[in-house]
Amino acid sequence: MGSITNDSHFINDTDYYEEQSSSLFDIHILVPVTIISIILFFLGVTGNVITILIFKQRREMRTTVNMYLSSMALSDILICLGLPSDLYRIWKYRPYIFGDFLCKFVFYLSETCTYCTILHITALSVERYFAICFPLKARTTITKCRVRGIILGLWVWSLLTASPILFLFGVEHRNGSLPDETRECKYIEHLARTGLLETMTWVSTIYFFLPILCLTLLYGLICRKLWSSRHNLRGPQAASREKYHKQTIKMLAVVVLAFVLCWLPFHIGRILFAQTEIILYDVTQYFNLISMILFYLGASINPILYNVMSQKYRQAVSKILNYGQVWHSRSLTRSEKTSLEGTEVSSFM
Repeated sequence: MGSITNDSHFINDTDYYEEQSSSLFDIHILVPVTIISIILFFLGVTGNVITILIFKQRREMRTTVNMYLSSMALSDILICLGLPSDLYRIWKYRPYIFGDFLCKFVFYLSETCTYCTILHITALSVERYFAICFPLKARTTITKCRVRGIILGLWVWSLLTASPILFLFGVEHRNGSLPDETRECKYIEHLARTGLLETMTWVSTIYFFLPILCLTLLYGLICRKLWSSRHNLRGPQAASREKYHKQTIKMLAVVVLAFVLCWLPFHIGRILFAQTEIILYDVTQYFNLISMILFYLGASINPILYNVMSQKYRQAVSKILNYGQVWHSRSLTRSEKTSLEGTEVSSFM
């Protein structure tokens, strides 16, 4: 997972299990965690891929809101792709067999996408604030072209601010030990002593808690605006627009709440582990395990929330699945027809 401090504390306790198995947990813990992780992986990848397909293929779904959500779905897919690496490392922490580049890249990609998801949620909430509180101004300023530019900027900024991770992490082995047996994907100790580890921990913490403060303020202002304007609605178009805004805000609020609940333990763990030198080994390991599962749940749950809360989304998913079934049945029909023609020709011959 995109865990700087959490993963590093898997390593800080290496002395404890130096003579033990290379697994971090007992088998009765590893098996259910593995099953849950596999389910989350497939839910996250397939659900977010379907989300992107819906927003790209369905013309009526190509709104500025859905542009943010589809980009966020891509970010969540990339986060989920880091799950197999984390799963491998809790089964067999060392030796790390995938090399220095993959070690760096997995951490960097996960951290980048973590920042990117947070920024997307914040930018989308700012857009909804302007659309609801300043509708006339928003109509001219919020365009698809500008939203594309903002989304590109969010990705570039996330890639840049996460770049120190490429220098902070790598494959190392303990001095005096055999490299082939003790290679670990971890933070590089001499760089961590310079303060880079603690700096990146605080960067990721600010990335989480500052947007949460911003989101709380924005949704408070939006709710006040919707509450104060409920008596001023005139005409069916105004009522319809107000209903659309309320439905959108309700869905986004649930997405934000799920995001906070799933990622909060992860960031609390980072702060505690960065500031506390003596921590109980068992407590830290199991807390890390729970926060890892919740972290990946956060990257997997959005398509489920869209499906539950949006009728348009459900209809679009149904159409895509039905199209897949029709295409499959047509291919089977063509294949059966070809097979039948082949049989007739061979019989004739």
